[in-house]
Amino acid sequence: MAEGRRARGSGVPGRCPLLVPRLAPRLGLRFHARLVPLVVLLLVGLVGCGGRTGTDSARADVQRVLDRRAAALLGHDASAYAATGAAAGYAAVRAVPLAGWAYRVTALQRSGDSATADAELSYRVDGYDKAPVTVGRTLRLARDGAGRWSVTSEKPAAKAGEQLWDQGVVRVVRGAHSLVLGVGQSDARLRSFAELADGAVPAVSAAWGTDWAGHVVVLVPKSLEGMAGLLGSPASAYRGIAAVTTGETGGGAKTPADRVVVNPDAYDLLGQVGRQVVLTHETTHVATRAHTNAATPLWLSEGFADWVGYRETGRTPAEAAPELQQAVRDGNMPEALPADGDFGFYGDANRLAQAYEGGWLACRMIAERWGEVKLDAFYRAVGEHRARAGAVEGALRSVLGTSSEQFTADWRAYLKAQLG
Repeated sequence: MAEGRRARGSGVPGRCPLLVPRLAPRLGLRFHARLVPLVVLLLVGLVGCGGRTGTDSARADVQRVLDRRAAALLGHDASAYAATGAAAGYAAVRAVPLAGWAYRVTALQRSGDSATADAELSYRVDGYDKAPVTVGRTLRLARDGAGRWSVTSEKPAAKAGEQLWDQGVVRVVRGAHSLVLGVGQSDARLRSFAELADGAVPAVSAAWGTDWAGHVVVLVPKSLEGMAGLLGSPASAYRGIAAVTTGETGGGAKTPADRVVVNPDAYDLLGQVGRQVVLTHETTHVATRAHTNAATPLWLSEGFADWVGYRETGRTPAEAAPELQQAVRDGNMPEALPADGDFGFYGDANRLAQAYEGGWLACRMIAERWGEVKLDAFYRAVGEHRARAGAVEGALRSVLGTSSEQFTADWRAYLKAQLG
């Protein structure tokens, strides 16, 4: 059925005389010229000639409500926000410095005066996000007697991670090079993370260079469960993991800013040096993200981040790689550099520790033997490839003048010398 078709030459939009004789038999009506007015009246609610269906109209109305809601949030207008529906979310996100906040309705399901909207929420943190962060959201709405829609609830879409404000009222602390957002944390505790991040940023720039944003956003949820909620994964995946970095790799300058997500439960078990190493490690991922892609093996990306983290600490291999040292001394020298599968959070904890330690010592060996400038160049050269095949081998030849076989043999000898 072609909605909105007009009679040829009529020049009158919104009329559908050509549809009437076609639809009348489908409705069990016998078409007759005298019945045209009656048939048109019967069909006007079914066809909506030249107009929108009821669902389309409701979707447009809901979009307008969400547009007003977003404008009220950006304008810090609590009354205008409350006029669009449930007001609890306003207080939760109010302190976050936002440069953008917008919804786009992608689907609407109606049931009488109730509706469920699927939407994309795009937002930018002022001064930190060069491009919007886009997440899926599900909103429930109700319509009052006057036909006005209002939001009754909002939550992450199915399979989407939570946002920090979904977990409670967000508190904000600014550092010299950092923005720390937390839920269920005191300002003093958030300031301690800002101090760590402020120490991490110049340390990363000293090792990697200044061709990155030079600042970092740190999210501090209330607990391990809160961390898992932000990442959309079970808590068991991150137990014992102090922090992770989210963000797209290899996306260039327009990729949304990464977030360093902290596990406060694990952080409490670390000493001051360990806490600094972790924040510096994660900040390194933020800095190197544009040069990291599918061609970059985890031993290199994680090993380089650890190398930057430990670079100014004075920690020796024996102090920083106890699990791998034990394996070497027990005669279990690894035959090859750690595979990506060795870095899985669900696997053996010893295997995971040895993978990180092995990657770190590979990068440490490059820095000692070829120099820190060559280590940076090697990392970037691997990232210039888009496919894994040949990326590391090519960078080893072009930057370090060696082969994969020789590099692996040198690494194994280095492990023996440092840990044996």
